Amino acid sequence: MNAAGISLEVNGQPVAVTVSPIARLSTILRDELRLTGTKVGCDAGDCGACTVLLDDEPVCACLVPAASAAGRKVRTVEGLANGQLSLLQASFLQHGAAQCGICTPGLLMAATALLERNPTPSEEDVKSALGGILCRCTGYRKIIHAVVEAGRIQGTRTPEDAGSGQPADSFTSGKENSRSVAALDPQDVQCVGKSELQAASSERRARADRSPPPVVETVGKRIIRLDGVPKVTGAELFGADGFPSDALAVLVVRSPYWRASFSFGDLDGFVAEHTGIAALYTAKDIPGRNCFGVLPAFADQPALAGTTARFRGEAVAVIAGEAAAIGDLDLSEFPISWTELPFTLDPHEALAATELIHAGRPDNILVQGFVEKGNADNAIKRSSCSVSGTIETSFVEHAYIEPEAGWAEMDGDTLVIRACTQAPYMDRNDTAAVLGLKPENVRIVSTATGGGFGSKLDMSVQPLIGLVALKTHRPAALAYSRAESMMSTTKRHPAMMQATIAADAEGTVTGMVFEGDFNTGAYASWGPTVAIRVPVHACGPYATPNYRAIGRAIHTNGPVSGAFRGFGVPQATIMQETLYDQLADRVGMDRLEFRLKNAIQNGSETVTGHSLNEGVGIRECLLALKPHWTRALNDATSVNLRDRGLRRGVGVASCWYGCGNTGLPNPATMKVGISAEGKVVFHQGAVDIGQGSNTVISQIVAETLGLPLADFQLKGADTAITPDAGKTSASRTTFVSGKAAQHAAQSLRDAILRFANVSERASLSLSGRALTIHEGDAVRHIDLTAMGADADGFVFAAQETYDPPTTPLDAKGQGRPYAIYGYGAQIAELEVDLALGTVKLIKITAAHDVGKAINPVLVEGQIEGGIAQGIGMALMEEYVPGRTENLHDYLIPTIGDVPPIETILIEVPDPEGPFGAKGLGEHVLIPTAPAILNAIRHATGALVTTLPATPSRVLAAIHAAKVSS
Repeated sequence: MNAAGISLEVNGQPVAVTVSPIARLSTILRDELRLTGTKVGCDAGDCGACTVLLDDEPVCACLVPAASAAGRKVRTVEGLANGQLSLLQASFLQHGAAQCGICTPGLLMAATALLERNPTPSEEDVKSALGGILCRCTGYRKIIHAVVEAGRIQGTRTPEDAGSGQPADSFTSGKENSRSVAALDPQDVQCVGKSELQAASSERRARADRSPPPVVETVGKRIIRLDGVPKVTGAELFGADGFPSDALAVLVVRSPYWRASFSFGDLDGFVAEHTGIAALYTAKDIPGRNCFGVLPAFADQPALAGTTARFRGEAVAVIAGEAAAIGDLDLSEFPISWTELPFTLDPHEALAATELIHAGRPDNILVQGFVEKGNADNAIKRSSCSVSGTIETSFVEHAYIEPEAGWAEMDGDTLVIRACTQAPYMDRNDTAAVLGLKPENVRIVSTATGGGFGSKLDMSVQPLIGLVALKTHRPAALAYSRAESMMSTTKRHPAMMQATIAADAEGTVTGMVFEGDFNTGAYASWGPTVAIRVPVHACGPYATPNYRAIGRAIHTNGPVSGAFRGFGVPQATIMQETLYDQLADRVGMDRLEFRLKNAIQNGSETVTGHSLNEGVGIRECLLALKPHWTRALNDATSVNLRDRGLRRGVGVASCWYGCGNTGLPNPATMKVGISAEGKVVFHQGAVDIGQGSNTVISQIVAETLGLPLADFQLKGADTAITPDAGKTSASRTTFVSGKAAQHAAQSLRDAILRFANVSERASLSLSGRALTIHEGDAVRHIDLTAMGADADGFVFAAQETYDPPTTPLDAKGQGRPYAIYGYGAQIAELEVDLALGTVKLIKITAAHDVGKAINPVLVEGQIEGGIAQGIGMALMEEYVPGRTENLHDYLIPTIGDVPPIETILIEVPDPEGPFGAKGLGEHVLIPTAPAILNAIRHATGALVTTLPATPSRVLAAIHAAKVSS
């Protein structure tokens, strides 16, 4: 359609654009006006990330055509406050309501509209107003609290405040870069005014001239996240937010079949016939090794398939051109011929197939993990009782709100790629290999990452945009659509599991056997990690003297299965914990007491023969739940629901999780220095995907070094400037990267103290460009500008590496696979409608041993977010290949699906962790689904054995249980 002039008001300013009348309002805001605070997650009105206010009413900007916005007022997140944070934005920061931040602008806009029409909303009001906006990170609870609290404070404002158009309790935000915290001291950020902040800054400067500075205490404090302000102002740049205006748009041609051979027609003619198309590339144009994979020994996935596609959605070609030309391109005209081939999506069929998906992998088995201790078969035979069962789980989609996106350009002879990622150095090495470049000639700069949960460990856009930029010498940009993101990226492994667990008459577990087949899809990805990690963990955090477990990753032509928050342990825990409930019933014990009786403790030996001498906190978690367990059971029997056909149930489940790689090297390197400008410059290369590592690791450095966070400046993940801190996965960041940062901070402090010739009791302070050291009555001033600086601009600097002490597993799975384990337990309370099969969650109580909560508000956010994903896995999330490739058909929990969550932080320090801290990210999801399944069984007597427990499956289980009884 021909372009037309459209006039409208945006954030109080008149604007005019020339666009097609049917262009999306989101496109106008982002591409024409460069207001990238409005995010695009689906382009279909399903996620709500693009919510803006149109004449003060919240709308999805992706659904509003330009013609409908003409002459109207639009407000975006950039217009919420003029140079200040609004009360609502401040409340989001205070409560930790923004994690990755991709959905935060949409939530803020919808909540702003709510507060303007209802200044003091209830929790139910907030749920209703924000119900159309999806968040995959937070679990929504802190968002609800932030909005309710903002309303409460707003209700106390004076009429003069209300008439000002700005909240009385706002504070200056400025234009802080997402990697810099110098302009805003998070130790001062409460809901205070600008004058109070200025006074606090003056007080800090005055303190530097007095003696001595206060002891820096940041570990254990509820510090507001250092990168929080850009998240709530829309200033943070994600993968699709910084595209150069002259970048070539890239379109990917993908296989429509699960398995097919293909051949190309006249590609040169196709390019010539389409004005604006600059280049078209296939596998033959790849200059390096057309193969990548997160585990080099198993790397098997081409960046562009050569002659055969192994799964639906596999990339076979890329087309680059001007944005308008790419937008108008009809791929039905693309010259490619397909021949569909026999395929299998079922792992058991794949085991029996005569044709291999990958040569050299017999029976289509990618890898098999095995752990054996004692004689499980004999122990089970001699035991007083045993229970057996099977569980089947489905594909689960990561459903982060930010689809994969990034852009690439040549900087001299260096290829620079800016993209969302969890593993910059892995991306660099694989991209270099695919494109035939030296690793040092590829630079990966991590943009803000709008959720990852494991899938953004694998490469996506990187080699494709890199290929275009390398060949054309023009910037190249690509943002996946929601459909291609869901069809082409990794999933949680579907699992088919069976197990038997036995106990003696007193309820002591005597033996267990476990077998699990995991559908790893067409390529390896993290399949080996899943197959090897599962047998280590399948016993749960319980003493199991006789044990045998097998985990197999099996190839099919299904979607590639990779890492997803737990690497197969959530699936295995469902199998084990549901059997524990049944075994407790069989021996006549309370289900919580049965777990307490068998829980490992200091001095226990794991099924891999690893002696756990310190830091085992599972008993403390279970003991913390006891009063809640008693109360919940009493509530379940005291509430009369039978007249309404409802039953109340209570379930419990535990977890443990080894932090880091399984029996493999897992190093992290961190660098920190004092600049001549008087800043602590911290090179933090562990990507923060919302979990808060920018803040948590900085807190570790600040306390170790003895300088406040106000003096810090972060340098985020960038392979040109930050050392390799390792990938963001496997609950390793706080532990491994944090430990490396602690070592670097200690080395830096030691170097300063040696230079000043003082003891370790001395304290440090920075004021301007001077470093002051206090020891007793002695004061030494160091003029930083008078000293020589290194290539990084550092006067003092330190870089250290930490690699956890582990040993490889032997043929029977014996060894020390992890240096640290984390522990947790959860109670689920729910109601089941016996006629409909629907499940309503009432409450979840979660006790997690984190060793040391470096930042309690961020720990709580991780727990709540993990629980929300566990709820989805238990009750609604089922990725059906070829069918659920959008956020309308694929269901994730909304704000109304997550019940109240009570978090109990358990701190059983492990001496190996920084300040005793353990990892947390995976653990928090693991117990949720089995606790819910156990609660359903407690309510109805029926165990759902195929997940998710949809209403139809719940009803089928209830009917089957009645028949069997």
